[in-house]
Amino acid sequence: MALYRKYRPASFAEVVGQEHVTEPLSVALDSGRINHAYLFSGPRGCGKTSSARILARSLNCVEGPTSTPCGKCDSCIALAPGGPGSLDVTELDAASHRGVDDMRELRDRAFYAPADSRYRVFIIDEAHMITTEGFNTLLKIVEEPPEHLIFIFATTEPEKLLATIRSRTHNYPFRLLTPPDMRGLLGRIVADEGAVVEDAVYPLVVRAGGGSPRDSLSIMDQLLAGAGPEGVTYQRAVALLGVTDSSLLDRSAEALAAQDQAGLFAVVDDVINAGYDPRRFAMDLLDRFRDLLVVQAVPDAFERGLVDVPEQEQDALRQQAEALGPATLTRCAAVVNDGLSQMRGATSPRLLLEI
Repeated sequence: MALYRKYRPASFAEVVGQEHVTEPLSVALDSGRINHAYLFSGPRGCGKTSSARILARSLNCVEGPTSTPCGKCDSCIALAPGGPGSLDVTELDAASHRGVDDMRELRDRAFYAPADSRYRVFIIDEAHMITTEGFNTLLKIVEEPPEHLIFIFATTEPEKLLATIRSRTHNYPFRLLTPPDMRGLLGRIVADEGAVVEDAVYPLVVRAGGGSPRDSLSIMDQLLAGAGPEGVTYQRAVALLGVTDSSLLDRSAEALAAQDQAGLFAVVDDVINAGYDPRRFAMDLLDRFRDLLVVQAVPDAFERGLVDVPEQEQDALRQQAEALGPATLTRCAAVVNDGLSQMRGATSPRLLLEI
């Protein structure tokens, strides 16, 4: 089973990095202040649908509504990650069920009382895909639902929901995980799996995942699947993810600091010979300039988690930041940033990189 499915949270306490959502929801559940419609919005892969399932589980627990489902009653077992599901909790993908007929069918089903639970819960994923006519079909029942009915809308684009629908919901905005939170999550899961992963691999996965737990776990899953007996090594991760080897970035920064033009051309030659995409190298080089700017401006950037690199590379980054200085770093970052836009679709990306 994929890691993001195997380690799907079963309670709000297990949801990582969304305390601004899970804490108010937990208080509302424990105090019995239940709304008839919720809107979970935010970037993809950050826990909206998982939290919607947890909310449904918390509402229908035999000891509920509660923020800590017992995990033993029939409803909790049915709605647990990997469970068979419940007749009273319906998940609908609005990307493929978005029209008037689909919403009319949902509306007609919603009037029926729950079979053996406290609430009838409808989780509508990708809710922004519902047509205007479809939303209008749902409008009346969302405004004045039966007491047993609760809607949970999950979407990456809340502004596309019908304003009258959105105004009837409690909106909880989810956000991407910070690098320290993501690093901790990956570390715990790797430890639970009993796998061996080099420390230098984690920053690569965190950066490639872009703050999305689902994307980051998918990347780590792929690395673990292809790992040899020595575990996931830095070189294997670099090759599989297509990112630039840090040694090439170190050589680039050192050549710039020494104004060594021959050294820079040699780095570009090695980039091409190693099969790296020139544009990807430029993106990674821009990321390196950003890290060096932060290190130069914030002496304790590593301790505060502003720059995430392996411990053995921290001294090298400090030396590079000091040698280049803020003015040169700012200028280099601006030049590379401008060059990236020119490299998109270029017939000779190597030439642009060298220039």
